[in-house]
Amino acid sequence: MTNKETPPTTKIATRRRSSREILKNLYEQFTSKDQVLITIDPDPDSIGAALGLKRLLWHKVQSTTIGLIRPMKRLNNLTLIRLLRVPLVVLDDDNINEYKSDTTKYVIVDGQPNHNEAFSQFDYSVVIDHHPLTPSAADAPFVDIRPDYGATATMLTEYLKAAQIKPSQSLATALLYGIKTDTRNFERHTTARDIEAFRYLYSLANHNILIKVEISDLSLRDLKFFQKAIERKHVVKERIFAHIDEVPTADILVLIAEFFLKVHDISWSIISGIQDQNLVVIIRNDGYRKDAGKAIKKAFKNLDCSAGGHKAMARAEIPMEALSEVLPRCNSTAIERYIRKRLSPFS
Repeated sequence: MTNKETPPTTKIATRRRSSREILKNLYEQFTSKDQVLITIDPDPDSIGAALGLKRLLWHKVQSTTIGLIRPMKRLNNLTLIRLLRVPLVVLDDDNINEYKSDTTKYVIVDGQPNHNEAFSQFDYSVVIDHHPLTPSAADAPFVDIRPDYGATATMLTEYLKAAQIKPSQSLATALLYGIKTDTRNFERHTTARDIEAFRYLYSLANHNILIKVEISDLSLRDLKFFQKAIERKHVVKERIFAHIDEVPTADILVLIAEFFLKVHDISWSIISGIQDQNLVVIIRNDGYRKDAGKAIKKAFKNLDCSAGGHKAMARAEIPMEALSEVLPRCNSTAIERYIRKRLSPFS
């Protein structure tokens, strides 16, 4: 897919340009005839950032659609979009061709083209993200990557301020929640920019909705997975491990990992399960002189898988086919022992 009438390539040196200059370069990527598809791997930060960009493009392009590369299953996120009435489209084989045309421009926020295979089918005009720059992102005409920022929602808040657009209550709520979740309530990587954006959005947001969203973690059927994790837990020094077999969504592994990290004397929580023929390993730690992202990359570097993250949180997805090449018997006990063996030296 090639976008016609694409403006000349513009690489953004974010430290040397003002927010207004960056915004001007962003607008140069679009014309009034463009249909824009913003693709996201849905989480609160990407949802808030996508909504912020959609507001910026209002009256600048013909239409803007926010497309999810996978359905949302986490209850907090579902509650957020339900209460804020956020219009989102799940991209799949049945509808993807509807968003492919010569007048469509593709944008990715809170992610980069090689972060997920689903992104690879799009030729991006704009990449906006706060994760470290990857080579594939540099090919887009407009690239604004700020790995020192705690959230992409912070970046979009700065864009809106530069455009002199006051966010609506629903947009401010989404942006605020994105900043809160990606900085883990400012307990992990946070800059003064994130705090400034949070303070600006705080008086504009709907805090009753935020409270409801933040407490909507679990359904009754999720409790059985907590029970299994508690029954199967293994504690090795300050590390707690649990493998809970098949799970409907990896989000339940995240919730259990964060729950176990609350236990006194536990500084690493490593929870695993199998979803869609992938072994998913979730790591959470207290962030003190630790690096979960580096640990998980080293642990599984010899496997054909995706693995990485931040200092306090990381994730690996290992195809069961790849796991079977190094683990002849892929039963629960063998998988748990393998994870403990691989991660103990690095965590």
